[in-house]
Amino acid sequence: MKLANRADINHHFNGIQTQEGTLMTSRYPEETAMSKAAADDTGDLYSMDCPCRDVLDLIGSKWSVLVIGRLEEGPYRFGELRRAVPGITQKMLTQTLRRLEEDGMVNRQVLAEMRPPRVEYSLTELGQTITEPLEAIRTWTEQHLPDVRLARDQFAASASNH
Repeated sequence: MKLANRADINHHFNGIQTQEGTLMTSRYPEETAMSKAAADDTGDLYSMDCPCRDVLDLIGSKWSVLVIGRLEEGPYRFGELRRAVPGITQKMLTQTLRRLEEDGMVNRQVLAEMRPPRVEYSLTELGQTITEPLEAIRTWTEQHLPDVRLARDQFAASASNH
């Protein structure tokens, strides 16, 4: 059964997630109860109307990659996370955390026993499954920055000659 839209996927997954835990069938990739139960609901990123594209848009965004990287270290309060990701605005951090929470990758926990109450953000089991691929992207980006800069310079030089 194909789901109609992003909201349906989140509702469908949330129903399963609250009932079942993680099934460890191999080290990587992990297979969660959600993904096993929803195996028939996988998408095709190359299909124009596939809701997977919303997920790809989220996990492929610069801010999501950086926020998830920090949350990999452990729980953060909002202000701590904002300082740990230089350049992110309060508005963008709020939007990124909400989308990651909506898609089941981040947990928002209100610690009401604290005065004043605190909010902590952490990765969920689903969020943990994306950390290794995103670490590879962050590492590749840092290692190949000189190559990309050189390619950009060469492109700019050839473009100015035309």
